[in-house]
Amino acid sequence: MNPPLTPADTAEGTTQQTDLWQPVLLRALAALAFGALTVFWPGPSVEVMGISGGLYLLATGLLLLWGLPRTGFARDGLPGKILSAGGAALTGAGAAALLLHGDGVFGTVAALGLGIAGAAELYCGLRCRGRHVLARDWVASGVIGLGAAAALPFFISLGAHALLGVAGGGAIISGVLWVLSGLSLRHDSRPASPKP
Repeated sequence: MNPPLTPADTAEGTTQQTDLWQPVLLRALAALAFGALTVFWPGPSVEVMGISGGLYLLATGLLLLWGLPRTGFARDGLPGKILSAGGAALTGAGAAALLLHGDGVFGTVAALGLGIAGAAELYCGLRCRGRHVLARDWVASGVIGLGAAAALPFFISLGAHALLGVAGGGAIISGVLWVLSGLSLRHDSRPASPKP
């Protein structure tokens, strides 16, 4: 992985923080927990889908927003605004899925949230390629999010189990990606031990 660099379009004097690994690992844990639930719950109801999927989308959106200042992007800069929009879309989709239960609601709302967030991450990853430590991870996560968003509407008629399978599959893949990224960031943020 490339060493952390100061991203373009950051405010003067702002750099990414050494604790960037924390929101990245928490996001990975949320994705893996949701993915595990979708794998091991044999016959989820619409309510289980709405609550578990809503909590996953809500947690992912809030963690994306919480971690944004640690990336080094200014909230009023273009990458900061775009990632904020992605986090807000996931947060709103999560709240809607928690409150409104139904196959059509979940399929549509989750697809919108994942699609907007995926497009935001893909854009930032491509724009900051080679200049930010998370650029490649954003590209991969963006493609995964867009893929899950594109697939969800085709599974609405198959019910909660199929919808959770699609969303959970994307969550597992992105969770593994974010675990690797978070552990790499954690390792890189530790101070070098002096050699005797």
